[in-house]
Amino acid sequence: MNAGPNILMIFSDQHAQRVAGAYGDPYAQTPNIDALAALGVVFDNCYAPSPVCTASRMSMLTARHPYRQQVWTNDDMLASNLPTHAHALGAAGYRTILIGRLHALGPDQYHGYLERHVGDHSPNWPGISRHNMGVLAGANDPTRASLQRSGAGESAYDLLDEATTSAAISRLADIATARKNGDSQPFAMTVGFMLPHAPYVADEADYKRFLDILPPPRIPADNEETEHPWLAKWRNNRDIRNVSPDEIKRARAAYYALTYRLDARIGEVIKALDDNGLRENTLIIYTSDHGDQLGERGHWWKHTFYDDSVKVPLIVAGDAIKGATGRRDQLVDLMDVSASLCDLAGAPALPGADGRSFAPLLNNPDAPWHNRVFSEYCMDAAPAWSDGEAVQHRMLRDGDWKLNYYHGYPSQLFNLAVDPDELRDLASDPAHSEKLQSMLKILLSNWDPEAIATLLRDRISEKILIADWAKQTQPDDVIRWPLKAEQNRLNGNRHETD
Repeated sequence: MNAGPNILMIFSDQHAQRVAGAYGDPYAQTPNIDALAALGVVFDNCYAPSPVCTASRMSMLTARHPYRQQVWTNDDMLASNLPTHAHALGAAGYRTILIGRLHALGPDQYHGYLERHVGDHSPNWPGISRHNMGVLAGANDPTRASLQRSGAGESAYDLLDEATTSAAISRLADIATARKNGDSQPFAMTVGFMLPHAPYVADEADYKRFLDILPPPRIPADNEETEHPWLAKWRNNRDIRNVSPDEIKRARAAYYALTYRLDARIGEVIKALDDNGLRENTLIIYTSDHGDQLGERGHWWKHTFYDDSVKVPLIVAGDAIKGATGRRDQLVDLMDVSASLCDLAGAPALPGADGRSFAPLLNNPDAPWHNRVFSEYCMDAAPAWSDGEAVQHRMLRDGDWKLNYYHGYPSQLFNLAVDPDELRDLASDPAHSEKLQSMLKILLSNWDPEAIATLLRDRISEKILIADWAKQTQPDDVIRWPLKAEQNRLNGNRHETD
């Protein structure tokens, strides 16, 4: 039997790295995340492989860049023959368990996990009627409705996380009972939470904790004439050019409240680990799939390469790291999380992985490391928010420098050592033309935006056929949490306007 550590991975959705006490936010109330950080290693520069849910999550599973696994959009399907870290851990003798969110579309709703409980709230297939958010319709998507329909109330997403928490606690108790009966198989459990993903709607008591203490966004919005042209087009298309102060205040307070509630759920799961005597020899990881911009620069949700959107928390703690603590400023990403899980567990390395194991950094902050990460945002023209334009964007962070490439638009270049807020675009500065060209060469190596555009365009007809098939045949969802419209409530019944 594998003698590697048990693994508890807690994976949230849309948690901006900075909104946590452990990352220096004076307003966030995240005592359980902070306690975990105090016991382990905190990574200050962890990036998402994509600022979109499914692309980021599938890259985390496979340790491959989105372009290599060909999952860029939320309606792309990860091929079942691509091995994930769950496959590798299972091959090493682990009992692999997923509770809650996966956000994978298609027939494979396991991708290497042996067990799955609770499930996602959305259907397994395209073409099936989407979940009905009731009075919060549209508030979970990148639409102005998410700001208009914000504030105190209740979101079904919080109830889904409640079910996920209960299932995780129950499964940990079952594992403890099996241990008492002689079962020594190590477990690798992923607990997938929805929060703090929009809707920006939270329990009233939680909401009131933050409503009158949060300041407005720190970085003002650019005007349309000076803003990067693609970013300006995105803001116009999403109708977030003129967001009211009340919308901003409500949405930000709700997001902090959702983060507070997420933290409480994390605390419940970790307490269950302790109460069942399973903390010893267990590796605990907390991270998220991408961030949220919360009104900074006039932007909301994700979809950009600004750090608020693409940087995520990453905390690694537990006996398996032999008492390692402190902060690490090396550049890592979610693909590295998968590679590290396999390494720390003594599991087979994932074939063809782009991720690298950061295990040496845990106990030696000076261990050699290549400080370079990428992120991709590529979309076809099918989603309602595309405005009919397919995009091929890629980010490269190389040391202190960040390059944002927008195919068909100007690039952005930032020196984060002197400009951590990404306010001074140096791409057009002749003094930095050599740096721009050298980074462009790296970014475009093995990444062809025209080929990606063609592939995404050609796939549209395939997606339509699968969706038509599912609509006509109504295949069963393998595992799905039953979201109901009436589970969503907005105090005051606010709808379209303030």
